[in-house]
Amino acid sequence: MEFADRLRESAAPELFLQDQGFSCIAGVDEAGRGPLAGPVIAAAVILPPGWRCDDIRDSKTLSRGKREKLFFFIREQALSWSWAYATVEEIDRINILQSSLLAMKRAVGLLGREPDYTIIDGPHRMPAHIRHTAIVDGDAKSLPIAAASIVAKVVRDSIMRKYHTLYPQYGFHAHKGYGTREHLRALAVHGSCPIHRRTFKRVP
Repeated sequence: MEFADRLRESAAPELFLQDQGFSCIAGVDEAGRGPLAGPVIAAAVILPPGWRCDDIRDSKTLSRGKREKLFFFIREQALSWSWAYATVEEIDRINILQSSLLAMKRAVGLLGREPDYTIIDGPHRMPAHIRHTAIVDGDAKSLPIAAASIVAKVVRDSIMRKYHTLYPQYGFHAHKGYGTREHLRALAVHGSCPIHRRTFKRVP
């Protein structure tokens, strides 16, 4: 079995990598692939070898308050962490998948130290010449990927709340750009604004 396949099938990918001699392991995840508006955000996190925290898990399973507490805790404990984004213009030009992978690549590039190995959430590899493996449901299997999912989600939610002050008619503070009934109703009344993804089907 190939190394990457064994890594993907392991219950805790970062522990498998540590057993293989890797000590500086970056977890990477994104937030914001599904919304109709706003950038896609990616985060990268390097945690100390052997460090554990049972509260850190896929950001989608956590309340806003819990995510925000863990966000500051992760920042304090991580050996290095970063976040990056791909713009709405990039999303419309190269599509949301490629923009998500581009944001991930940028986040890894902004880390304060170079990882020995990088593991990312999802089935697709980054467009980067670094040693990395994509792991489906990685945010549920891997502590550093789950930590990155929390950082990415908290950062993106904060950005969308700031956009609400510019475009209050859409309610970005509540739905963060997702295609909720309220958001679609606002689009029907007001049309799109500069942060809407024009190539998405439900954006007029």
